[in-house]
Amino acid sequence: MQLVSYLRDSHDQLSLLINGHLYNMDELHPDLPGSMGMFLNYWEDAFPLAKRAEEGVKAGRFLQNRGIPYDAVTLLSPVPFPTSYRDAYAFRQHVAAVGRRHNTPWLPEFDQYPVFYFGNHHSIQGPGEIPCMPDHLENLDFELEVAIVICKHGRNIPAALADEYIGGLMIMNDISARRLQSEEMLLNLGPVKGKDFATALGPVLITQDELESFEIPAKANHTGKCWNLVMKCRVNGVQVSEGNLGDMDWTFAELIERASYGANLYPGDIIGSGTVGTGCFLELNGTAALNNPGYTEQWLQPGDAVQLEVDRLGMLNNLIVKDEENWSILKQKKI
Repeated sequence: MQLVSYLRDSHDQLSLLINGHLYNMDELHPDLPGSMGMFLNYWEDAFPLAKRAEEGVKAGRFLQNRGIPYDAVTLLSPVPFPTSYRDAYAFRQHVAAVGRRHNTPWLPEFDQYPVFYFGNHHSIQGPGEIPCMPDHLENLDFELEVAIVICKHGRNIPAALADEYIGGLMIMNDISARRLQSEEMLLNLGPVKGKDFATALGPVLITQDELESFEIPAKANHTGKCWNLVMKCRVNGVQVSEGNLGDMDWTFAELIERASYGANLYPGDIIGSGTVGTGCFLELNGTAALNNPGYTEQWLQPGDAVQLEVDRLGMLNNLIVKDEENWSILKQKKI
């Protein structure tokens, strides 16, 4: 299924995307919830019921004339109010490239266990504008990722069973203020302030049944599903990055195992893959500078249109803008 959350009467509305039209979940069947949060909490009952409703719409048995055009609504994050947000470090290529940029040795711990940090789940948003304060615009970066959402409660979940806890996949842009990030990490903490202001998800949550034809084996000595999905980033229409979700070294199943060790995972928890190889300017600038010492670094600027595209998961569009209202307040305080 393709699940979309959009703004309806000042609240989030969960819908099914079918042939370019949205069908409100709670109108498809009285027992289906109207929000993603409720849908995830009642996943084992709601998912099969929603599948039958989807089949009914596709077969033309009901609601075929009740669809809302997809491009006529204000899209939210598919999971508008996540219960928590973790972001991992699952791609070896990205980790190695960033290490070369900083002239640091390879850390063998990468192959011992997957790592992640906790982000600000209140800063999750969907497509649209990314409002930035002045410090955010000093070396502002995109990060091309895919995220999953947990669909049932678990604790100490083994990787062999962890794929059952994945509600679906969606595109993720882990917006990063690199100057702030580099400063705080000098003290061996973070990233925090460099990433807590905006993380974009969407536009659609794709459930695993839609991705079966893209499944590929995990890498040697790893457990869990992988998907052969090409990932791209364009800035102002110019492609700057390309990778593949299938290049993940640690699988989402292994990330779930690690995250749930001695801890509870809940429906609505989000886990990001980490940046795909070549999937950010930090990495791209570093590689280019190694080959050309005179290279001029590229970072995101106000007015830049950032477009992340992943096979089958759609296209996430965001626009970098100044947070004009709060910039004015900041200037007044300094006067």
